Parts: sequence; C-alpha cells; structure tokens
Amino acid sequence: MRSSNPVFSRGFRDNGYAGFNGAPQAGTAAQGNPYANNPYAEPTNPYATNPYAQGPDVQHGAPQAPAQPGRMTMDDVVMRTGTTLGLVVVAAAIGWAAKIPVGVGFAAGLVAMVLGFVQSFKQKPVPALILGYAALEGLFLGVVSRSYNHYADGAPVQAVLGTIAVSVGVLIAYKTKLIRVDRRFIRFVTAAAIGFVLLMLVNVLFAAFGGGDGLGLRSGPLGIGVGVIGVLIGAAFLAIDFKQIEDGVRYGAPREIAWMAAFGLTLSLVWIYVQMLQLVTAITGND
Repeated sequence: MRSSNPVFSRGFRDNGYAGFNGAPQAGTAAQGNPYANNPYAEPTNPYATNPYAQGPDVQHGAPQAPAQPGRMTMDDVVMRTGTTLGLVVVAAAIGWAAKIPVGVGFAAGLVAMVLGFVQSFKQKPVPALILGYAALEGLFLGVVSRSYNHYADGAPVQAVLGTIAVSVGVLIAYKTKLIRVDRRFIRFVTAAAIGFVLLMLVNVLFAAFGGGDGLGLRSGPLGIGVGVIGVLIGAAFLAIDFKQIEDGVRYGAPREIAWMAAFGLTLSLVWIYVQMLQLVTAITGND
C-alpha cells in the first residue's frame, strides 16, 4: 500500500521496498520463494517481515538487520533531516527578517510545491531538489509567519512550540505502541487528508469569488475545529513516517533513501506547523 506521503513511499518502492506494506516486494512469490526480490532481509517466518499480515503480532518483534555498507541507518536519517529542516529554518528567518513581499513569498511556495512534485515522480531521491524545496518552502513560511504575526502577535512562536510538542507526543505514542500504524490506519489517514485538502480548496475558491473567509473554516469555533483536525492529520502523517523509517532501517534500505525520509518528515512537520499557525490565530481571534 502506498504511503500517504507519495514522495516518501515512492523511493522505497522503486528500490525494491514495498512501502507501507511493511514487507519487501515479492514479484516471484507465485514461482517459489516469496522473498526472492528482497535484498534487505532473510526472514525465518512470513510474519517477521510483514507487520501488517494476518498473523502473530510481531510488528515490533522482528530482529533489527545488522548495519551493512551502503544501507540506511538511523544516523543517516537524523543527519539528512537535520540538514533539510535546518535549511527550512534558516530560509524562514531570512524571509521574515528581510521582509520579503508577500507575492514573492507565495511565488517561492509555488516553486517549492513544483519541486516537491518533481521529486515525487523521480525514481530516486535528488538531494538538490529536496534542498531546493526546503529553501523555497522556508522563504514561504517566513513570509506567511510574518503575515500571521500581524493578526495574532506571537502566533508563529506558539505554532513552533505546538509543532514541537505534537512531534514529541507522536514519537512517544508511536514508540510506546499507543499508535499502531497498519493498513487500516493508513487508509483512514489518506482518505481524511484528501477530504481535508479538497475542503480547503473549496474554501479558497469561495473566499476568492465571494470575499471574506469563504466558508468560514479558518475563524471562529468552526475554524478552531478545522485547525484541530488539520493538526491531527499531520500528526498521523508523522506516525506513518516513523513507521516507514523504522522499516527502512530494519530491512536495510539503500542509504540514499534517508533523503526520502528527510523529505517525508519535512513535509509532515511543515503541514503541522501551518495548521498550528492557523489554529493559534483562530483561537486568538476568539479571545
């Protein structure tokens, strides 16, 4: 099954990893060994490599594959994620301090979105595209944050703290198995995200042609409710990313996939921050 983050899952899938199936691809399963196409693991039972299969609950019981040259490690993920997020933060600070015009900021955001789509259709991660996305997305966030700060003083700082709190909370919940990422979870999150995005697009269209806040989804009690839902969807994305990373390290995915992991985490954290920013603004506006 695909990830809700297409950029992330595609890299795993195109390198012989089945993405959120939780198991390596098995194109020759019908011909014999179901793990013939799995360069990452040598299981002793069919459930050790598939935490989503119908069988014993060994999702967290499969042994960790020993580190091998050229295989992704958690350190690789941490380093590349730190680089990508660090670039987002630096670019956001520049966008804020330099008082870049709103139009330029939104243009940067549009180009960042294009780079994200280009990377999502690449068979392998391209660090230049990922870092370019991070830089332009950071400029966009800096401009947007400064604009929101005019309406709700201090909202960006509260949104950053909220994003950190949500991220830590999701990590703890995932590691303690309070959140169980399985097929049903992924399907539900994917459907919720699609519905949420479509609703926001409708709201934007109503705002563009009717003026005001469109359907009123970003202000008042309704805006608070929508903001909470947006943050929860982002938190679910993050849990799915954690699962993808855990499986990638366990099965010895290629080291280059660490860039996909960094990209996926960045997308999820940016989503959470933007939703948190709008949520804080909606709450402040009701004070």
